[in-house]
Amino acid sequence: MHGPGRPRRPVGFEGFQQRCLRSSCTHGLIGHCRRAAARSGALIGGSTIPNCTRHRARENACESPPRRPALPDLIPPHGGVPLRPLMLTDTAQLAERARAQQLRRVCISSREKGDLIMLGIGGFSPLDGFMGQADWQAVCDHMHTAQGLFWPIPITLSTDAATADSIETGSDVALIDPDDESVLATLHVSEKYRIDKAHECQQVFKTTDAEHPGVRMVMEQGDVNLAGALRVLSDGGFKARYRALFMTPAETRAEFQRLGWQRVAAFQTRNPMHRSHEYLAKVAIEICDGVLVHSLLGNLKPGDIPADVRTRAIGELIQKYFAPHTVVQAGYPLDMRYAGPREALLHAVFRQNYGCAYQILGRDHAGVGSYYGPFDAHRIFDEIAPDALQIQPMKIDWTFWCFRCGGMASARTCPHEAADRLQVSGTQLRKSLEQNGAVPPEFSRPEVLQILREHYASTAAKS
Repeated sequence: MHGPGRPRRPVGFEGFQQRCLRSSCTHGLIGHCRRAAARSGALIGGSTIPNCTRHRARENACESPPRRPALPDLIPPHGGVPLRPLMLTDTAQLAERARAQQLRRVCISSREKGDLIMLGIGGFSPLDGFMGQADWQAVCDHMHTAQGLFWPIPITLSTDAATADSIETGSDVALIDPDDESVLATLHVSEKYRIDKAHECQQVFKTTDAEHPGVRMVMEQGDVNLAGALRVLSDGGFKARYRALFMTPAETRAEFQRLGWQRVAAFQTRNPMHRSHEYLAKVAIEICDGVLVHSLLGNLKPGDIPADVRTRAIGELIQKYFAPHTVVQAGYPLDMRYAGPREALLHAVFRQNYGCAYQILGRDHAGVGSYYGPFDAHRIFDEIAPDALQIQPMKIDWTFWCFRCGGMASARTCPHEAADRLQVSGTQLRKSLEQNGAVPPEFSRPEVLQILREHYASTAAKS
């Protein structure tokens, strides 16, 4: 109780925890305790958490999703305009499919297929097609299009010189799926141009080393880029393969609104989620309405866990270890570029389109090997213009299991020495799984490890 004249202490995270304990809630800080908070302004990691002024009754707060008042709209799509999906529907799609059968066919790469589908579903809004030379140059050098729209990585389509010579500027071509040779889209070719591939690699990847998988991807692409407006006709089979997991930006936004969410954090993953990943997501849940666990469904480098195995393991983790109504699991169709800091910015751009107000950034986001520092992806958000993005980074330090703390911790919260901390690299984990070796329970949940062990055993049997 606060007596007369006694100042009311601002409630931050610690005060919030104490009040929840006094309300006889046994759920701790995860789950309804975040929702029990009402209107503060305390800051945790640069994000606002509401103040706890009173608690709901236990049966309402702990055992059922709370009834929320109407919330303001979600964060607007990138560029401040409505989503711009380029996918045709109904009779327009049927007519364009018929017309595409008469057009010159151009087979595209796996990376270009993912970009095309993102353009089709509105993930790359407000772009209207593959970039021309002026946009390519401006994006490489300044991270914005020629018209000034913030964009960190060129979205381009290439072909070989002979094919490009056979295509007239102003004509239309059919773009062909590299997997099954079906028509994915039609492109109105407004421009043909050559690029300095090494320049793109140096600007985007900060290296021209051919061992870098993203550099290798660019250097092996065709010599001529084709630019122009797209009419997308297919999702490339992603919906058929992944079903409800494959969600468009319009669909995730509708789901967030159905759940009553406004402040959503995106968790990017190309790997199964282990204890550190789980910890990052739960930190975000404490200060947001929910988390979008967003898995890459496109191609990865050799040795990485396939998307169907990875997403099954993530689904099991969410079901067993997260409170209901706090996570949406979905996937997106891109191939991994491994562009480190620049790719972190691209993730933020399209996560804003998916309706997320925050992008969770852990260690070495979108990195590979030792090409980037562990927190280069954190720092690049400080280097862009304040108005470049509305979505904000949620930066979290090294995370690990601390035996002396008795739980997950980060380098900002744990005072103990390295000898007290458990950190297992992805390389170490893969080696242990390949050899059916022991993996510490503090590193990964047993249900996740079981799925991964089954995958590695199946792969070994086939080989």
